[in-house]
Amino acid sequence: MKSIVHVNQHHIKANHKNGTNLPVITVKRGGKTLYAWGVNFKGASQLEYHECDPLSCGARVWMTTNDPIELLDENNEPFEGISFSELHTKKEQIEL
Repeated sequence: MKSIVHVNQHHIKANHKNGTNLPVITVKRGGKTLYAWGVNFKGASQLEYHECDPLSCGARVWMTTNDPIELLDENNEPFEGISFSELHTKKEQIEL
């Protein structure tokens, strides 16, 4: 399944303004959007720039891959034992 990974500029600005540590990496896959502090790409990936065709969130630069990825927590450790669907729930808890 294709993953799209980009940096969330709104979380970066909020972290700077509020002294928070929201995850700033956005991962879109299978109709879900997740957040992480880092991503390990486990295969081929492509960095893309689309000035005239941004993502719905406004991102113009992103990476795509059809290979597995590993999401990292705030300590740059993998979210071990958590599936993509379970991580979606954790993302919602992080944002509240």
